[in-house]
Amino acid sequence: MAAWGETTEDDEVSEDEEATVVLMAMSESDLDDEPVDSQSQLKGKVRGLNKAKLEKLLFTLMDECDAINAENCMLKDVCSNLKKDVRKLEHEMKSLKVKDLKLMQRPLVCMKTLTSLKKP
Repeated sequence: MAAWGETTEDDEVSEDEEATVVLMAMSESDLDDEPVDSQSQLKGKVRGLNKAKLEKLLFTLMDECDAINAENCMLKDVCSNLKKDVRKLEHEMKSLKVKDLKLMQRPLVCMKTLTSLKKP
């Protein structure tokens, strides 16, 4: 079996895989100060990377993605509950406004009644 980064006749790298390798190397080369002029230079940099390290980074990324997705789901649930609470409060506010209007009308009715009783 060929070592990572090497190919044999049976294990040819397709153009799509090469493009993926180049993209991986580009992100790695962004950290370097040296400019990379050709695809062969990028391939050379990728060959120097440790497969175990890349695998570890990939699994770390996947774990972080899972954690973010779980947190996102939790936040969606919290938002949904908050929206329900807001709707309940809005309904209660409308109900209180109606009660307040009824209470404000009482003194007016009493004043009219008092005024009509005072008239001779």
